[in-house]
Amino acid sequence: MKRPKLKKASKRVSCSQRYKIQKKVKDHTRKLRKELKKKGGASKRPKKDLGVPNSAPFKEEVLREAEQRRQEIDEIKDKKKQAKKVERAQKRKREKVTGKKETEPKAKKPLQEVVVEQPEKELGPDKGSKQYLCAELNKVIDASDVVIEVLDARDPMGCRCPQLEEAVLQRGGNKKLLLVLSKIDLVPKENVEKWIQCLQLEFPVVVFKASQQIQDKTVRARKSRIVASNEVLDRSRAAACSGNVCLSEFLSSYATKMENEAQLKVGVVGFPNVGKSSLINSMKGILACNAGVKRGITKSMQEVHILKNVKLIDSPGIMAAPSNPPASMALRSLQVEEGGVSAHEAVRTLLKQCDHSQIMLQYNVSDFRNSLEFLTLLAKKRGYLQKGGVPNAEQASTAFLDDWTGAKLSYHCKASENHDLPAYMSAAVVAEMQTGWDLDSLKTGNEGTLKDVKCPSQAGSIGLTSKGPTAGLLRVEDVTEEKPLLRVVEIFVGKPADAASERAEQNDEKNQPEPTPEEVTEANGTQAEEPPIKRNPGRVQFESVPVDMSVSAASTGDAYDFNTDFN
Repeated sequence: MKRPKLKKASKRVSCSQRYKIQKKVKDHTRKLRKELKKKGGASKRPKKDLGVPNSAPFKEEVLREAEQRRQEIDEIKDKKKQAKKVERAQKRKREKVTGKKETEPKAKKPLQEVVVEQPEKELGPDKGSKQYLCAELNKVIDASDVVIEVLDARDPMGCRCPQLEEAVLQRGGNKKLLLVLSKIDLVPKENVEKWIQCLQLEFPVVVFKASQQIQDKTVRARKSRIVASNEVLDRSRAAACSGNVCLSEFLSSYATKMENEAQLKVGVVGFPNVGKSSLINSMKGILACNAGVKRGITKSMQEVHILKNVKLIDSPGIMAAPSNPPASMALRSLQVEEGGVSAHEAVRTLLKQCDHSQIMLQYNVSDFRNSLEFLTLLAKKRGYLQKGGVPNAEQASTAFLDDWTGAKLSYHCKASENHDLPAYMSAAVVAEMQTGWDLDSLKTGNEGTLKDVKCPSQAGSIGLTSKGPTAGLLRVEDVTEEKPLLRVVEIFVGKPADAASERAEQNDEKNQPEPTPEEVTEANGTQAEEPPIKRNPGRVQFESVPVDMSVSAASTGDAYDFNTDFN
């Protein structure tokens, strides 16, 4: 709409505003140019076709050929146009004859794909199956000259597997069995010394503390290129490794006494999360095997050369038998990772085995009545919260189990004073297992290792009741792949769930006449047998419970009588 007798609005702006606009335009064009350059586009304008220069020979012939080519292209276009016109005319004639419009376009013929038959690849064994893990463990035992059973120093007796030790002793080839106590930095020193005295009555015992900060070879090579003048060595408790020199000298001295000059093959076995892969990495000095807090990371055997005459063989963890106590299954079973045993049940089992006050002091939580309340307090303490600030008990239970299985929490079990040899051991077997080893140097090395390691005090460690040796599965025949079973609880429902049918039955009951006194006496005198309850397995059923509504029962209770208000 025109504004009469009014001047047009001025388009003049201040200089600062104009300069600002120009700057933004320049920045925008620069940004577009950079993006075009990144994409590989031409930063300059395409060059103009200058045509055929006058100095070129046969210029007229070249121009004539170009003109002919242009004419041929135009003729082809005209022919296509004419063909389309003819096709449209034919289509109109067909529509007049049939009386139907051809709205759907003709479908294009699909391209015929040439299928090349490839030979079917043979599927390998499932590395996560229990049969495969059991077979790999047996391979390690068969290929080893010396078998190292790694025991967690916090519960050495619970980490022993009688089936494994018996299998090693029954195999031929003069196999030796050696016990290694790992994670000694999480156990009081007095407790470790008592366990050494107890276990060395059967097999030689080596104490070991693995390093938790082993780096990959490539990372170390990259860091070694730049060496700072003020470089400080990492001497923290996590980076320190103790017992590796003693163990390597102990194995190399035994390897020199062997009759054949072949390498000494040492198999490292044990339950999950006892420190098998960490021991190999600490002996090698680099990250040779995958290790972590998660159970069952190692799936197959792996050979690692640590010395010229010694070779270590890593193995998957021993599978715990389902017949073990719940406390042993919570710490050493793979079912917790696979979901066979809930993490909450495992936490509840462990809390029953520990002192209530020690758990409160260790995790710095207030008093709790049950495991669910403890997990709620722990989740709030560590910030494991879901949407809306709800504590995540599942995450807290997983973190609690990681503390107990990983190299973080300090707890200990008391060594048994009255030690008896197991059924598969004898005095002759003990003497045979201890021959060939340099036991004096081993004793000196263990004492030096215990001096180097800083152990916690007795008061700062949680006391745990050990459940004894844990039974393991070694034979493939004993392993069965158990499928999860769904337990269906059938509860009786007296009336149908449909609301309409319920109302109909209630009306029928109201319309029925009251029973006569004779019928009542007959019912009291001879009670008819009730027909069997029909249970529908496909529906949830509630079982009826008899309720005593006599006068004596009503008078004893403090329930309010609602009938007094409606008389």
